[in-house]
Amino acid sequence: MSEPRAADETARAPEGAPTPPAGEEAEIPPFGADRALSEGFVDSVAAAIEAADAEQLHALCDELHPADMADLLGLLHEDERVRLIELLGGGLPAETLAELDSDIRESVVLALKPEKLAEAVADLDTDDAAFVLEDLDEEKRAEILAEIPVPDRIALHQALDYEEESAGRLMQREVFAAPAYWTVGQIIDRLRGSDDLPDRFYEVFVVDPTFKPVGSVPLSTLLKTPREVPISQIMSDRELRLIPVTMDQEEVAYLFEQYNLISAPVVDESERLVGMITVDDVVEIVHEETHEDMLAMTGVAAESGLSDSVIETARFRVPWLVVNLFTAMLAGSVVGAFGATIEQIVVLAALMPVIAGMGGNAGTQTLAVTVRALATKTLTFSNAARVVMREAGVGLVNGLVFGVLLSLLAGGWSLFMSGDPDRSVKLALVTGSAMTINLVIAALAGILIPLGLHRLGADPAVASGIFLTTVTDVTGFFVFLGLATIVLL
Repeated sequence: MSEPRAADETARAPEGAPTPPAGEEAEIPPFGADRALSEGFVDSVAAAIEAADAEQLHALCDELHPADMADLLGLLHEDERVRLIELLGGGLPAETLAELDSDIRESVVLALKPEKLAEAVADLDTDDAAFVLEDLDEEKRAEILAEIPVPDRIALHQALDYEEESAGRLMQREVFAAPAYWTVGQIIDRLRGSDDLPDRFYEVFVVDPTFKPVGSVPLSTLLKTPREVPISQIMSDRELRLIPVTMDQEEVAYLFEQYNLISAPVVDESERLVGMITVDDVVEIVHEETHEDMLAMTGVAAESGLSDSVIETARFRVPWLVVNLFTAMLAGSVVGAFGATIEQIVVLAALMPVIAGMGGNAGTQTLAVTVRALATKTLTFSNAARVVMREAGVGLVNGLVFGVLLSLLAGGWSLFMSGDPDRSVKLALVTGSAMTINLVIAALAGILIPLGLHRLGADPAVASGIFLTTVTDVTGFFVFLGLATIVLL
C-alpha cells in the first residue's frame, strides 16, 4: 500500500500564495519555482487517487504536457500509478508513453488497457512505438500488436527486428522522399496533400530510381525557391551522411555532433532509404548514454532506477561491490605486509589514508575526462601518447604541490609530537615523495585504464573507478610504507 497523505496537507497552498475567498478551494500550481512538478501538486494528485476522484484527476492532469505527465507518473508510488491510470479511463496520451523513463515504462504499459495502449502506440512514430514496446515479453507484445492496424503492425515488427541501440531501432520509418526530376511546386503540393507525413521532419530527401539517397533539401530552402525549379538544382549531397541500420546509437550521436546534423537518412545493406533519424532522437541518446556512463563508472547497472525495490536495487549493486571487496582486501594485504613498520611508527597509520585518498581523487578527475574524450572521439590512439604524457605532467605538478604541502604538515606534526628533528625531516621526505609518486601513478592509471578497456573492445566506463581505486590504494600504501621502512627504520 502507498503511504497515506492527509487530506488537509494536500489542500495546503504554497507559502506566499494569496488566500482564496471563503468557500473556494485553493488552486495548487503544478510547478514550483524550478519548473519541476511542485510537491503540493503531486500530493493533491495522490489525494485525488486515494479518494477515487476521477473528475479531480482529469482537472489536474488533462492540461499537463506529456513530459510533465511522465514525470508525475515517476513521482507516484507504483500502486498509485496503476490506480491513476484506471481512474483516467485505462489510457494515457501517446506522447506521454514516449516520454516515460525506462525504469517505470514497463509497469505503466502493463497497467494500460490493451486497446487503449494499441490506440496510443498506433499514433506514435515507429521509433517511439518501438521504444514503448521493446521491454515487454513476447506474449504481451503480440497481444498489443494484434490490436494495431496491419500497416503499422508490419512497420513495428520490422523496427523491433533490429538490434537494440542500433540506428534501425532508433529511426522512424515515416520519411518523405522525392525523385530528382520533381519540381519544387510538385513537392509542395505533395506535402500539402499527404496525410501520411512524419510528425516532425526538417528536410526532403532526394532519391534515385533505386530509392538510394543522393541528396537533400532543407524545408527552408524549399519554401524560398520558385515552384518551377527542379529539386535537383537546389539539393545538396555534400552534407548528406548516410547512416547504416546496423550503426550503434553512440556512433549516430557522434555523427550528429561532429557534423551539426538536424536529420539524416538511414539506409539498409543495399543503401536504399528505409527511414530517418532526427536531432530530437539524438538528444535522448546523449542523455541516455551519459546516464549509463555515469552509473557504469561506479559499478551500478544502468537499468537501476528510483522506482526499483530494495531487492532489485541490491541485486544491481552487489556484483561490483563483491569485486570491490576483493580489491580492498588486496590493498589491506599490502598494509598487513608492513605491520611491523606501522607498530614502530604509529603516525604512519594516520598519513596512509591521506596519500591513498588524494591519489584516488586525482585519478578520478583524469578518468572522468578520459571517458568523456573517448566517447566524443577527441581521444584516439593517434593522439593517446601525447595526452598520456600531458596527464603524467599534470600528475607530477599536482604531486609536487601537494607533496610539499603534506611533507610540511607531516614534519611539523612529527616534530611537535616527538621533538626529534632528524626523524621529522625524514618523515617529511618520505611523505612528500610518496604523495608525488602516487599522484603521478594515479594520473597515468586514470587514462591508461579506460584506454586499455577501449582497446580490448570493452566499455571504458564500466567500473573503471573500482580498478582505479585499487591501483591508487595499493600504490599509495606500498610506496609510502616501503619508503618509511627503508628510510625510518
